[in-house]
Formats: sequence, structure tokens, C-alpha cells
Amino acid sequence: MPIRITAPGARRVAVLGAGSWGTTFAKVLADGGADVALWARRAELAREISQSKRNSDYLPGINLPRNLWSSPRIPEVMDGAEIVFVSIPSQSLRENLRIIRDVIPADAIVVSLMKGVEKGTRFRMSEVIHQELQIDESRIAVASGPNLALEIAKEQPTAAVVASTSLETATIVAELATNPYFRSFVNTDVIGTEFGGVLKNLIAVAIGIVDGVGYGENTKASIITRGLVEMTDFAVAYGGLAQTLSGLAGLGDLIATCESPLSRNNTAGRLLGQGYSFTDVVAQMNQTAEGLSSVAPILELAAAKGVDMPIVLQVAGVLAGTMNPRDIAPHLTTDSDKPAILVE
Repeated sequence: MPIRITAPGARRVAVLGAGSWGTTFAKVLADGGADVALWARRAELAREISQSKRNSDYLPGINLPRNLWSSPRIPEVMDGAEIVFVSIPSQSLRENLRIIRDVIPADAIVVSLMKGVEKGTRFRMSEVIHQELQIDESRIAVASGPNLALEIAKEQPTAAVVASTSLETATIVAELATNPYFRSFVNTDVIGTEFGGVLKNLIAVAIGIVDGVGYGENTKASIITRGLVEMTDFAVAYGGLAQTLSGLAGLGDLIATCESPLSRNNTAGRLLGQGYSFTDVVAQMNQTAEGLSSVAPILELAAAKGVDMPIVLQVAGVLAGTMNPRDIAPHLTTDSDKPAILVE
């Protein structure tokens, strides 16, 4: 077992998933003073994180804190953990939770770092956690916001949101996820916060598509603005709050994800816009672009509530190969040729 360097009184936390976001959030927590154990599926990666304090596969050039260690053995990582942060690809979350649920410490808070909707069931990640771990919703939290991993790992100033039905739980998690370069705010709107993180990925794919085609800033500004309307209408239809979507978990995350070449969803969209097929894009991406797998379940959920999502529909067309990426922009800002009345 790796040697743990623990400051007196430090909270023990576990982070499951040593990809770019899981490792970055583990760094955030360690830099905030927590004793952090990071689960890495591959033994060689866990060894590099523990011994060299590097994760060259996902965060090249970043030095990791001494109070962050890693293991491929989940029971070691879970030992004594008061809070468990989960950063696993959304479509494999359920099966992974079934494997680990017996070793999660009793009464631990579980935090979702994921931004996706499960295919087939269309459940949010916090709902999957609740179902599989059978823990009270007050012990579940979600973290979201403008979270480009490499920028945060480089300690560029960033803000985020932690949401839970329990304000006390959200506050405990937010206090841990706060340090000189990273600040967490809290709310109790789990639905709005979670859907904001999912929906912005879909709009980012659209932005990537038009970027790959070669369209300019006017097109992208139109898509971002109207995309936020779609996001808000959808989230409110499912019980989220409109103000959540105009904050860090909605607009903030949308801007960061749409505008940055570090965004996996933007990159996936750009490849689609350049003419690559969906299969080719998936093959080229060495990390998960959650937006690609969320398009279908989000459109199913939108249809169930009668929410119009013309941008996401056009993205689905490009993914299916039924729409030429060059034809996407004229249709994205509205679903009708008739001038629409804007409500400011």
C-alpha cells in the first residue's frame, strides 16, 4: 500500500477515476488540505501518481501534491474515506457502482463529478448513484461549472458549484473543494445544476461543428445564446431553476466548453464539422466526450415534456449522417422560418 502523507485533522477523501478530470479534482481537494486517495484502474498509472506525483497520460507536465496518492485497489482507496468523489464515464457508472458499493464506508457522502445522462434509462448521474448505492439523497452531491481540467490543474482561477438537496452536505463538499485558485459555491438545485452540465456539452458539440466547417463568431454567438434558451427551457421543464442555468452551472460552463479547444465536446464537434464520421470521431478521441452519448437520451426527455430543442436536433442529424455539417448553421437559431418574439 502506498505511504500516506496526512496532515493532522485532514479529511480523508477518495476519488474514483484517474482521468484528466478525476485527477484534477483530486489535486483541487489535496491543495485544499484533504488527504486524497485516487483510484486508478491501471496499476502502472497508480504507481506513477503515487511515486512520481505525475499523471503523464492525462495531465502532462502537472506536478501533483504530496498528500495525493493512488492505488488500483478500491478497498485501499476507500479505507477511512468520509467523502467519495466519482469521476467515471457516465455510461459505465451503474456497473461500476455495483462493484464498489459494498466497500463504500457507511455514512460517506458521495459526490458526482460526471456530466451525462444514462442511455436507456435517461437517469441523471445522481439518480443512478441513489438507485445503486441505496443511500439517502441528502448524502449525494454533484459538482459542476466551468471545469476545463488542464486549466484548473495549472491553477488558473476557477469557480464551481456544488449542489445537494441538503445544504449542509453541499457546504461540507464545497469547503473541501476550495483553495487559493478554486472556489466552490453551493445551491440545492441538483436538477438544474446536473442538467446544466449535461446540456452545455450538446451545445458545445454544435459549436465545434460550425467551427470545423469554418463559420465565424456571429454564428457561434447565435448558437450559444439560443442554446442557453434550450438548456433553460429543458431544465425548468424537469424542475430545475432558471437562475441556475444563468449561473456557473449553466452559462459559465457553456461559455468555457464552447470556446475552448481543451473541451472534448468542442473537439468532437470540430472533427464532425471537418467531415469525419461519428465512428471516426470516437476512434480519434482518447477521452470520453459525454455530449455525443447524451444527445439521444436528452432528445427523448425533451419529447416527453414537449420541449423544443432545434439545436440539439440538428446535432443529432449530423451525428446520424443525415445532415451535412455545412447545412447546420442556418437552422440552429430557430426551428421555424417565421420571426420569433424574443422575451428578454
